[in-house]
Amino acid sequence: MRIGIDAREIAGRVTGVGRYLSGLLTQWIADGVTSRHEFVLYAHAPVSPAPPGCEVRVLPGSSGTWWQQAVLPVAARKDGLDVFLAPQYSAPLLLAVPTVVVIYDVSFAAHPEWFRVREGLRLRTLARSSARRACAVVTISDFSFREIHERLGASDRRIHIIPPGVPVRADGSTASSSREPRLLYVGSIFNRRNVPTLIRAFASVARSRPDATLDLVGDNRTYPFEDVAALIEREHLGARLTWHAYASDEVLAGLYRRARAFAFLSEYEGLGMTPLEALTAGAPSVLYDTPIARESCGQAALYVRRGDDQALRTAIERLLYDDQIRATLLRAAPAALEKYSWARAAADMLDVLERCR
Repeated sequence: MRIGIDAREIAGRVTGVGRYLSGLLTQWIADGVTSRHEFVLYAHAPVSPAPPGCEVRVLPGSSGTWWQQAVLPVAARKDGLDVFLAPQYSAPLLLAVPTVVVIYDVSFAAHPEWFRVREGLRLRTLARSSARRACAVVTISDFSFREIHERLGASDRRIHIIPPGVPVRADGSTASSSREPRLLYVGSIFNRRNVPTLIRAFASVARSRPDATLDLVGDNRTYPFEDVAALIEREHLGARLTWHAYASDEVLAGLYRRARAFAFLSEYEGLGMTPLEALTAGAPSVLYDTPIARESCGQAALYVRRGDDQALRTAIERLLYDDQIRATLLRAAPAALEKYSWARAAADMLDVLERCR
């Protein structure tokens, strides 16, 4: 079988969607799948390092909608593909081969106010058309399954739930009281993730806890724009807050390894991978109490209601300084993490691709 893949997200800086695709490819290579099937990766720039056993087609240009909808299909039609995997919310609509599209969430349909008018319209139009035309739609949680069916009109019989794997960032047994009280946030900064609320809550804790520190990892993509840098300046946190607009895998692994606690105050996610990654590194999370947060982390996190600032400050302080609370949450970690396996995800995705051939 000849499988084409939109691989733009692994050309250059690899973030959320790119890490998902990289996880699948790495597992397929390890399982010998690339010796049984042919993989053709399409990207707008070189993929480095190129995944062993895969053909890489570099189609120069910007990595936007025109490239996906016009440039990619022209090249792919010449390659004799049997099936195509689109891992980034939408697929090339003019590509006449069976397609599997991965849709992680439908925030653009559930909360259009979080998006610029043109961007939101583009995302809704392409995702809805892709979901309806696709041979199969893959998503990553029960919550997103319901959202895709209800908001995009995709038949529930064509939606497959395949949770991703979670990279093990460190040995969870190292999560002892010897760790410094470091709080960590990882993820692009969107309005729905309430990073300013986190900064203010941490600043309140820091005023009475002089050894507490906070690391933020992620670029500012807020709309309407929130001036995160100005807020940090106003809170006078100095060296106690470090903002990394981007962190390589090596740097990120070190941040996870040193963190004692994690915070992710999102109102809406398809899953929310970074709290799970933190949990594998021995850093339990404080999360806003939402259905998807409960689905993903179960009993291995502290939950607070949005708007309850006192509860948030208390939860942060408990995670940083209360060994008993941390031990209780970490004992629940294996049950929460059990369903997130790259071996299972790769096998299930390959099964979907093979059925669509």
